[in-house]
Amino acid sequence: MAGRSGLVVPLVLAGISTYLVYGIVTMSVPEDTEFPGPRFYPLLLAVAGYVLALLLVLEIVRKPSPPDESNSLGVYRFHSDWTALAWLVGGFLVFSVGLEFLGWIIAAALLFWCVARGVGSRRPLFDISLALVVSSLIYLAFAVGLGLNLPSGLLGGL
Repeated sequence: MAGRSGLVVPLVLAGISTYLVYGIVTMSVPEDTEFPGPRFYPLLLAVAGYVLALLLVLEIVRKPSPPDESNSLGVYRFHSDWTALAWLVGGFLVFSVGLEFLGWIIAAALLFWCVARGVGSRRPLFDISLALVVSSLIYLAFAVGLGLNLPSGLLGGL
């Protein structure tokens, strides 16, 4: 199993998907609920999580991480990108703390921008523009398509 430490990620993803399935199964839903119902979208996410976990397992098993060539002991390289982690955690904290005040569109756009920045994007104007479009589309899908209310925050009076 040398070079396959990345199997932890699909294991965590499968665990989250299993927890989601448990929530779907134990959810109490009235009998007269119409399709798609509250179980449909979480089920799609759980299935997608299992599929992605399986694909990750196949990729990691087929192509394990090669050992560092400068090391004759066959020790595998590992490093942590603390800057990326800070962007991701910081973006999530801003999103979770500021959601009510900022509203879905702005908070989700900031989260998207922080994640893009954390994974290496260096096009901030493009990222924030795309983030605003995507978060607006999600807001419209939930508000108009599903009839659910997401926090409108600062943009609520407009």
